[in-house]
Amino acid sequence: MSTVRSTRPCIEPPKEGSELDEALRRAFWNSLNRNPLPALQALAVAARTIGALYRQVAQAHEGASGCDCGWEPDPDSDLIVLEANLAAALLKPPESDLAHMATLGRA
Repeated sequence: MSTVRSTRPCIEPPKEGSELDEALRRAFWNSLNRNPLPALQALAVAARTIGALYRQVAQAHEGASGCDCGWEPDPDSDLIVLEANLAAALLKPPESDLAHMATLGRA
């Protein structure tokens, strides 16, 4: 890793329906279309992947050569935040904005 620290934060907070959201959704469904798995097994794989991604991002923020965004990884409290976001996503009503609805056919 470079010893030069960034002068800007490593991330911008994602917006609802962001490019990252869309990319993750597409990757998940494309993967299942190629290699079908039971739903809960596929979600468990996604959760393990998120955990590995967290570990990589946390490592990129450690030490003197880490990212200069100000975030300090704290697995215990970060897990609580991730769990809260998962719960919020489960409880959120379906999107009613036509711009975010999947196309089911054509007229």
